[in-house]
Amino acid sequence: MKQQLLGLLCAAALVGATAQAQLPAKVGDTPVPSLAPIVKKAAPAVVNIATRGTVRERARNPLLEDPFFRRFFDAPQFVPRERQFQSAGSGVIVDAKNGYIITNAHVIENADEITVTLLDDRQFKAKIVGRDKPSDIAVLQVDAKDLTEMPLADSSKVEVGDFVLAIGNPFALNHTVTSGIISAVGRTDTFNANPDSYQDFIQTDAPINPGNSGGALVNLRGELVGINTAIFSGTGGNIGIGFAIPSNMVKAIMSQLIQYGEVRRGVLGVQLASKLTPDIAESLGLKSARGALVSQVVEGSAAEKAGIKAGDVITSINGKPIANAAELRNTIGLMRIGEKVEIGLIRDGKPRRVTAVIGERDGTITGGGGDIHPALEGASLANADNGGVLVQSVAEGSPAAASGLRPNDVILAVGRVRVQNVQQLRDALKNTNRGFAITIRRGNATLVFPIG
Repeated sequence: MKQQLLGLLCAAALVGATAQAQLPAKVGDTPVPSLAPIVKKAAPAVVNIATRGTVRERARNPLLEDPFFRRFFDAPQFVPRERQFQSAGSGVIVDAKNGYIITNAHVIENADEITVTLLDDRQFKAKIVGRDKPSDIAVLQVDAKDLTEMPLADSSKVEVGDFVLAIGNPFALNHTVTSGIISAVGRTDTFNANPDSYQDFIQTDAPINPGNSGGALVNLRGELVGINTAIFSGTGGNIGIGFAIPSNMVKAIMSQLIQYGEVRRGVLGVQLASKLTPDIAESLGLKSARGALVSQVVEGSAAEKAGIKAGDVITSINGKPIANAAELRNTIGLMRIGEKVEIGLIRDGKPRRVTAVIGERDGTITGGGGDIHPALEGASLANADNGGVLVQSVAEGSPAAASGLRPNDVILAVGRVRVQNVQQLRDALKNTNRGFAITIRRGNATLVFPIG
């Protein structure tokens, strides 16, 4: 009888627990885990970014965009059609005192007006401090008090399997929090659309969706591990493969954008083999296929002055192992002109160490006109021999092509400002968000037409 009564009491207790449908505060003496404290700490530093702007639409007939065609055939003046747009993304406050906010460069592309909304619903107009399209990082600034900043983690210590939170504004659903783990680190060459991009992504399965761009990937200490930037998806929604820019890269880019308004990347002056296969590694006396194989050394470059030769395999920079060519490019691309670096390499099967001083670019921006202005993306620019900026090539269907640029054009002026080289062109277009007039020399003709 006692056993039957005890069974009924246990059953009643189970029914009662099921009916309550509440998670107990503790299981025995162990508290039930919750991510709420981390969210409360980190969420006030994540902001909504709303942009407004104007984009220029291409003409249906590309000949109407050609000033020479219009002039020769007395065609009517082509007035580019413009349309207004609105978009939304996310950002992270990283300096409360100065009001600095990190986001993606693509979030604010073509923006004429940027509005930042905080967790407490306060709104502020933001200005662009600087943006770097190759790394897809931008720094904004707001004039506001009582901000909450998010500390930056050391992303070199991130490991696969670490738990993370993604905080942002997907589909305009403000301050949405999702969770997952770090799925992989050091993802390079993930997206091939921009050969000049710097990629060293953290991969995560924490759900990331449109509108999360520029938002925070946060560790369980409430620190910024990365800036969410992209997803792999066939539908536009999350499938569990998202990418974030590591906080160490964010920090390096941010410091230059705040100081200069741009990133002044130096170069080592080497051409690298795309892959170092096990067979090639064995033939070079390497124990593994790790490192960056130097296929050519540029004459007069920092690499040549340091004694680097074709056939060397660079295995480390300042003691940090280099796995492949992409990792070397990322590492050098984050260094400043004039910075000394210790380079570990293997030559003839023997390890060596040399010291190089990172040099300046020669003025050529292969395929990288977009890091000067979005309207020049797809153009390869270089200093012209007799002054001006030579357009070496223009990618088909690119913004530069839509702007009317052609190979062998020489850019002479922006508005009324003459430009003698790439750096002067960069300075003339610095922080230019609106359209502008450009003067070019095409053959024996001098043309002026609108861009952007």
